[in-house]
Amino acid sequence: GVSAFAVWHRFKRFRLCIGSCPTSHLSPSRSGQPAARTLLETSMNVMKEGWFTEIVNTNNNPVLSVDVEKVLHQERSNFQDILVFKSKSFGTVLALDNAIQCTERDEFSYQEMITFLPLNCHPDPKDVLIIGGGDGGVAREVVKHPSVVSVTQCEIDEKVVEVSKKYLPFMAEGFNSPKLELKIGDGFQFIKETTRKFDVVITDSSDPIGPAEALFQKPYYEGLKRILKPGGIVCSQGESMWFDLKLIEEMMDMCRSLFPVVNYATIYTPTYPSGQIGFLLCSTSPDTDFHNPVHKFTEEQLRSMKIRYYSPEVHQAALALPRFVKQTLYK
Repeated sequence: GVSAFAVWHRFKRFRLCIGSCPTSHLSPSRSGQPAARTLLETSMNVMKEGWFTEIVNTNNNPVLSVDVEKVLHQERSNFQDILVFKSKSFGTVLALDNAIQCTERDEFSYQEMITFLPLNCHPDPKDVLIIGGGDGGVAREVVKHPSVVSVTQCEIDEKVVEVSKKYLPFMAEGFNSPKLELKIGDGFQFIKETTRKFDVVITDSSDPIGPAEALFQKPYYEGLKRILKPGGIVCSQGESMWFDLKLIEEMMDMCRSLFPVVNYATIYTPTYPSGQIGFLLCSTSPDTDFHNPVHKFTEEQLRSMKIRYYSPEVHQAALALPRFVKQTLYK
């Protein structure tokens, strides 16, 4: 069944697209009725034309707005609404179900950190599995790592891959690597059925709503544990400490029942709600120290790999949490 945190989180956020993005693009509610019509009308009164807005439905209803210069593409796939638009401030922007997934200006912070936090804490990460990541950004970073030999990626929505190749080539270049095998299908199903073992599994998912919901539940993490080699590491998108601390706490408690080492890391990404997002890190080895990477890239390596956010210092800083977060997650 659906865990308590997934049910809680499903109704916590309402995202919408306004301005030059037509209202017909709004996702319907689970009942099939148009979502939050009164909220849309209120927002239209205070927002100018030509803005894409996410509303995070917490007590204070904070919003994130990005200017829209031109809508490049929008469609409904079998799984979700896909929107690509051009922004003067952030370049090309990809949104799924009206939630920003990445922008040309700041995507590298997320892609680099979800990749190199786990890879650099594993002594020899040869075989890597990516679940999700249809924009190609994580694959782009994973194949850069000198230890990586083989990358398998499972993305449920082929349309996201197609759209990213066309409109986000700076991210989708990872799909061109000979190290990569791309599988279109349900990542959870792949984990249930595969007989292969991996050194590192990276879950690059959207929020636990719709097609990504199962990727936040205990059976998924039990499956991950089964397909990891000894000393294997998991890194998953871990939501915002500002809006999702209760969810993060429940996720970490659940993962601690399966893995001897569980940590939370946080980074800055301007176009995610709160300007911050985190990662859940789990290891099958009690000797793993996520605070101190075993691989420390030199400045020359960072330049040659075209890494713009990650560094050994930033790696360690990502694990240094504010007191209110640390007291909640490590009580």
